[in-house]
Amino acid sequence: FGYLAQYQGVDFSGSILDFVVDARPDILELEAQLAQLEGDMDEERLSRYEQLSRQFDLLGGYSYRSECAGVLKGLGFAENEFGREISGLSGGQKTRVALARLLISKPDLLILDEPINHLDLASIEWLEVFLKSYAGAVLLVAHDRYFLDRVVGRIVDLSFGEGGAKSYQGNYSEFVRQKEIYLVSLENAYDKQQKKIAHEEAVIEKLSRFNREKSIRRAESRKKKLEKIERLEKAPPESDGMTLSLSPLSRSGKDVLLVEGLGKSYGEKQLFSGVDFQIRRGEHVALIGDNGIGKSTILKIINGYLEGDAGKVVLGTGVTVGYYDQEQQLFDEEKTLFDEMQDTYPGMDNTRVRNVLAAFLFRGEDVFKKIKALSGGERGRISLCKLMLSGANFLILDEPTNHLDMESKEILEQALNEYDGTLLYVSHDRYFVNQTAERILELTGSGLREFLGDYDYYVRKRDELAAASGSGEAGTEKKVSAGALDYKEQKRLAREEERKQRAISKLEGEIEQVEGQIKEIEAQFLDPETAKNSAKLNALSAEQAKLDARLAELYEQWEEATLALD
Repeated sequence: FGYLAQYQGVDFSGSILDFVVDARPDILELEAQLAQLEGDMDEERLSRYEQLSRQFDLLGGYSYRSECAGVLKGLGFAENEFGREISGLSGGQKTRVALARLLISKPDLLILDEPINHLDLASIEWLEVFLKSYAGAVLLVAHDRYFLDRVVGRIVDLSFGEGGAKSYQGNYSEFVRQKEIYLVSLENAYDKQQKKIAHEEAVIEKLSRFNREKSIRRAESRKKKLEKIERLEKAPPESDGMTLSLSPLSRSGKDVLLVEGLGKSYGEKQLFSGVDFQIRRGEHVALIGDNGIGKSTILKIINGYLEGDAGKVVLGTGVTVGYYDQEQQLFDEEKTLFDEMQDTYPGMDNTRVRNVLAAFLFRGEDVFKKIKALSGGERGRISLCKLMLSGANFLILDEPTNHLDMESKEILEQALNEYDGTLLYVSHDRYFVNQTAERILELTGSGLREFLGDYDYYVRKRDELAAASGSGEAGTEKKVSAGALDYKEQKRLAREEERKQRAISKLEGEIEQVEGQIKEIEAQFLDPETAKNSAKLNALSAEQAKLDARLAELYEQWEEATLALD
């Protein structure tokens, strides 16, 4: 077996490529032997060379070095980095190199502890494909639910504590479904047995009260049978999760955010330029892209914590912003949790502060912890607590699921799906994006692309666009489709739709007016005085014919306009 620890130390004096290649000493030994035999060979040496060559080929030796390079590239290393010394790498880079070496060694059993912690999205997708086709067995711990959905075929649940482990066939989504059914069945079986036990105890008590030898013997017999019953355990209670409800206190205008021509650079390094997008009331939008491309920077510019080098950011009428900061730098580190909440919301009395903090699992003396002493998960919970109380109608969240456990992530997902305000967030959690986004903005090196759907839809359209462009680089695709519209094209289409809608409304107004005039003429025909006046009857008939012709023409135009809008 091969084991990747969550924080993998690497003790090796040499380059990245040397470390990975060194994973298979059997191949390297054969390669060295073949090199020694090359050159002038007699019959005996030639026979030995052919024998070793066949063995080398069976082990994959001739493609081994290119395979090592492919794995390193798949895990996010550029070819010009292969020569870097291991000693100069960061902890995350060392873990990636250790993973590459492990994968290339192809053990019968891969044991991986949080293998995607230091990978970007492209590398995670590459690893998913690698593991799905891996010939050996894989045992892993991971908190990325989308990754689990795509890779695993069985899940072992350890949440029962002393109750032991429970195994479920299927991926993460199937596990959630099966576990819910299992817990219900446990509860039903327990309740049924409790009723049976209560019934037996009541019968035993009645038989004992009769105080007759036969009745007492029957009571004793039933009591022994009852004592032999294997008592079922009560289903474990649901864990004590936080309580989160997000509701805007006021309604914003229809146009919530406009970003035009936004650009930002640090020195000679340009993060992005010409970024355009618009967000309307009620939309739930995810901003995704590679690490370090500038997603969090865009959120900080929108919130006014940074200034853009170019372009403009305009918030709409009545917009109130609630911001969740990934780095959580908006706290006073020396304050206690209690003081932080009371200073932020001075209208809350002590009891209300304690109750709110308790809803986020801060109870008893925990409320007097200093901010600087909180763990990442605790800081995340207090940030969500403040966000809930803000009553903002436009939430801007930067990696809100970082440091949250699976249950807390699901609570946050439910709260956001029930939130009827506007939402813009950055997240690398693909399962979270799939559950909460209805529109995706992808920031790439060549600009911003838009996908009108969830994460699964984004992946499907991205791959279609990459295939249509004839390259694997979906990010370089500049075609516009129904699934990926740039901001200017979407704005043009919106204007066109509004123009068509106005034309239809105008036609409907004319139709209503002409129909009214026709009804007036029909009413005049019923007037006895009009019936006696032939000249007036002729004039009315001519006017009615004219109106009927106009009405038919208007209905034809209305039908064409409606079809054009559709």
